[in-house]
Amino acid sequence: MVLMREMSDRLTALGLPVAEDCIVVSIDQQKLWILSKGALRSFVISTARAGLGCIQDSLQTPYGLHRVAEKIGSAAPASMVFKARKATGVLSSDWPTPEDNLITSRILWLEGLENGVNAGTDAAGQVVDTKARFVYLHGTNQVAKLGQPNSHGCVLLSDADIIHIFDITPVGTPVLIRA
Repeated sequence: MVLMREMSDRLTALGLPVAEDCIVVSIDQQKLWILSKGALRSFVISTARAGLGCIQDSLQTPYGLHRVAEKIGSAAPASMVFKARKATGVLSSDWPTPEDNLITSRILWLEGLENGVNAGTDAAGQVVDTKARFVYLHGTNQVAKLGQPNSHGCVLLSDADIIHIFDITPVGTPVLIRA
């Protein structure tokens, strides 16, 4: 598959080992593909309403090569709402403002691997650090809006999909986000 070859080429260019398991996010298709243990699956997602970009406070989904830096929420029930990466004890169905686009079920916290692109600062000195921007793959209560841009920079999935991806994705898995 072309996307997996692109992932391999990007990892090699950064001097990183080619990974057997990986995730590719397509902004224009609003899809995520995961290659895990030789099986390829696709999922419908939502990325940022503000488009593609890496600058802090842009509310855009960062592009380039990342890795799963941390996994949060393994023991939480489906649809548990998280604030500041902590389970609130409230399910999205009981949240007082259901119109909010909530972080639910699980969090895969991303870290950029390309200095000056999605890690550290760019040539102009602007922060472009994906991890410092708190960009995640996570569940959402707004499942009806999946397939169209709807986030503040994160990659949104249904609760069932993020739980499945969380369960099969180890920390360190490469994640390529592309237009």
